Amino acid sequence: MQLYDSVKEPPAIQDEPDKMAASGRRLKILAGLFVALLLIGFVVVQMSKTGHEKALESMTLNAAAAPPAVEVITVESAPSSLPLTLPGETAAWYESTIYARVDGYVEKWYADIGDHVKKGQVLATIDTPELDAQLVAVQAKLKADQSLVTARQAESDFAKQTYERWKNSPTGVVSEQERDAKKAGFDSSFAQLAQAKAQLGLDQADVDRYMALTQFKQVVAPYDGTITQRRIDIGNLVTAGSGADTSSLYHMVQDDPVRVFADVPQNAAGDLKVGVRAKITANSIQDRVFDGKITRTSDAINPQARTLRVEVDIANSNHVLVPGMYVDLTFQVPETGLVEVPASALVFQPSGPVVAVIDKENQVSFHKVAIARDNGNIIEIASGISAGDKIALNISNQITSGETVEVHETKEATVNTPK
Repeated sequence: MQLYDSVKEPPAIQDEPDKMAASGRRLKILAGLFVALLLIGFVVVQMSKTGHEKALESMTLNAAAAPPAVEVITVESAPSSLPLTLPGETAAWYESTIYARVDGYVEKWYADIGDHVKKGQVLATIDTPELDAQLVAVQAKLKADQSLVTARQAESDFAKQTYERWKNSPTGVVSEQERDAKKAGFDSSFAQLAQAKAQLGLDQADVDRYMALTQFKQVVAPYDGTITQRRIDIGNLVTAGSGADTSSLYHMVQDDPVRVFADVPQNAAGDLKVGVRAKITANSIQDRVFDGKITRTSDAINPQARTLRVEVDIANSNHVLVPGMYVDLTFQVPETGLVEVPASALVFQPSGPVVAVIDKENQVSFHKVAIARDNGNIIEIASGISAGDKIALNISNQITSGETVEVHETKEATVNTPK
C-alpha cells in the first residue's frame, strides 16, 4: 500500500506546467485583441478627423468664394417734427437778499421760512436807539435854526427900514458916510438872514434823512414772493449795508411765474427760436406736465460748451415748481426736409463721413455725406443720399467700392426716432 501511494504522486506534479502554459496563451490572446481594438479605434478617429478637415476646408473655400454679407436699411425722410429732450433748471423770477438799512437790534420778526408774503408786508422790526437820538438832536437843531432865521429876518427888516429912511433923507441933512453905513448894515443883515436860511435848509435835510431812515426800522417785502431763508432772531444786532462784515436778514424769491433755463446743443440752436413750445416734466412731480414756450435766448453760442442758453417761462400759481429744481424740457424741433440714418451707417474717412450705398446689383459705392444734425443714435443728412436709397450698417473696412455683397434687410433705421 505504501508503494502504490508513492507511485501516484508524480502525475499531479506534471499537470502544473500545462495549466500555466494555457493561462499564458489566454493572456496573449487578450492582449492581442486589446491591441487590435486600439488599432481599429485609431484608424476610425483618423478617418473621422480627415473627413471633418476636408468638410471644413470645403466650407472655408465656399465661404471665401461667397460675397460678404451686410445688413442693409432703406433711407427714410426725417419726421415732420423731432422731439428734443434736454435737461433744465428752474429759477425764480426775482431773487433777493434783504439786508438792514439801519443799525440796531431785531425787535420782532413776523415772516418765517416758507411763508408767502405780499409786497409791502412787514417782515421784521428793528429797534434803533442811536437813530432815534440822532433824529431828536437834528430836530432840536432845526428848531434853533428856525428861531435864528426869525431873528435874522427881524434884524434884516429893521436894517432895511433904517436904510430906506436914510436913503430918502434930503441931501445935506445926513452925510453920505452915514447913508453908506446904513446900507452896509442892511446888506450885512440880509447876508446873515441868507446864511441862517441856508443852515435851516441843511438841518432840514438832516431831519428828512433821519426821518427816511426811521422808515427802514420796518423791514418790508419788496414784492409778492416766498421767504426761503430767515437769518435773524429777536435781539440780534444788525448793521446797515451789504458788505462782507454784515449779514443778511432774509432771502426771498418770486416763483410765479418761474423761469426754466436749458442749454441747447449748437446743432439744434438754429431751430429753437422764441415762441417754440416746450413741455416740462420733473421726476419729483409725477403725472404732471407743464406747458411753456421759449421767451428769450442768449442769441450767442457759449464758446466753451458750444450751447445756446434758452429760457422758458411757466405760470406757477400753486408754487409746485420751486427754484433750483432739475427738470426735463421737450421741444418739438420743426421739420427740416432732410433724411436720417442710424449712426452705425456712417464711416469716417480722412475726407469726411461717408455711407455705403447698395445698388440694385448689390454692389457697394461710398457716398460722401454732409451731417445736418446729430441726434445721438440718429443722424440727419443734408446731402449725399436720398430717401429710398439702401445703405449698409456697420460695414467692414475690408469691403471696397464696387464689391458685390450679400444683402440682409433690417428694420433698425429710423424706427429709433419717435414720430
